[in-house]
Amino acid sequence: MKMALLYAMLAAVATVANIGAQDLCIRLYSGPFSIPVSVFLGTAVGLSVKYFLDKRYIFHFQARDVAHDGRTFGLYTLMGLLTTVVFWGFEFCFDAIFQSHGMRYLGGVIGLTIGYTAKYHLDKRFVFKAHSS
Repeated sequence: MKMALLYAMLAAVATVANIGAQDLCIRLYSGPFSIPVSVFLGTAVGLSVKYFLDKRYIFHFQARDVAHDGRTFGLYTLMGLLTTVVFWGFEFCFDAIFQSHGMRYLGGVIGLTIGYTAKYHLDKRFVFKAHSS
């Protein structure tokens, strides 16, 4: 239960980083493709924050060297592709249906919550266990 609470708190931090980066991007750029650009940027920020937090506080992972960390991050990113589709699906659907920033962000939060839950199990089984030695 303690691990689940810690994971949820760290996922919330990454979610705030993701949505915050999106909101900042939208405030700075409102031209063509501004929403997809903001979602992509938010995803990159959230992924980086989440990787750092997960490897340190959830999985207690220490890479042997920069190359090992890079390979682990690559696998972490690969596992995140499926969960990113869920996240983006919710966010873009909420945007299309409600056509408001607030509801788009709500869709993003719902998608991230579902995605992070699935991602924990994928990372535990395939990313950090496989690359801890």
